[in-house]
Amino acid sequence: MPSSSGADVDAVTIDAFGTLVELEHPVGRLRAAIAERGLERDEKSVAAAFAAEVEYYLVHKGEGKDEATLLDLRKRCAGVFLQGVAPELDPEEFAPAFVGALVFRPLDGVVEALRRLRRAGIELACVTNWDVGIGEQLERAGLAKYLSAVVSSAETGAEKPDPRVFEEALQRLGVQPERAIHIGDDPADQAGALAAGLGFEPPPLATLPARLGL
Repeated sequence: MPSSSGADVDAVTIDAFGTLVELEHPVGRLRAAIAERGLERDEKSVAAAFAAEVEYYLVHKGEGKDEATLLDLRKRCAGVFLQGVAPELDPEEFAPAFVGALVFRPLDGVVEALRRLRRAGIELACVTNWDVGIGEQLERAGLAKYLSAVVSSAETGAEKPDPRVFEEALQRLGVQPERAIHIGDDPADQAGALAAGLGFEPPPLATLPARLGL
């Protein structure tokens, strides 16, 4: 639906990472968290340990399906990180500090775009391949107030490009797929949206209101 106007759209579903938010460089915060526990580690080793954790998380993110499994996933992720940089620390104790060091911020122009879309009467939802903690992260980033629904792959058991994650979002919004578009930065976003009957627009989100004539 690249030629859609705002009059044709009742809802926009939005990918999270790379479309709504980006990750602030976490190494400084992680070094500080380790230092608070009496250990000094250099930036390079912390960065390498964090890269290993990211690889682990991408494989296992779907396992954080509810509060209990999310806590377990975060403990395991903290353990992978610590194994590479400070194995003497306890993963369960360190997990809250590890999660706290991961600060996501809105991409440039995102907040104003969300405001314009909402002012136009368009419902908004985040549809993302993430654990159920995504809602918490969007709250911290100041974006949750613009969203009527947040739907994660972990919660639904369906990872983009599976159309079910989009269908769940539209059901919560009460919008038909032909009256919705999805915006995301990955081929899975486009494939999943089209499979679910939505239109698709590429990033950046900042320019979407203008593209819709809003």
